[in-house]
Amino acid sequence: MFRPVRTLILMLVVFVSGLFYERYQHLERCEAAGGTVRDGLCQGETG
Repeated sequence: MFRPVRTLILMLVVFVSGLFYERYQHLERCEAAGGTVRDGLCQGETG
């Protein structure tokens, strides 16, 4: 009984970790292009 619950929790943790990783990558790409991230969008220089 615990195995399906554990699998769902693990999938949720991996999904949330992927979201945070992608947001960090987006921030780095935006800063490398000379912009800033505001409200989830890159604003400023585009290269």
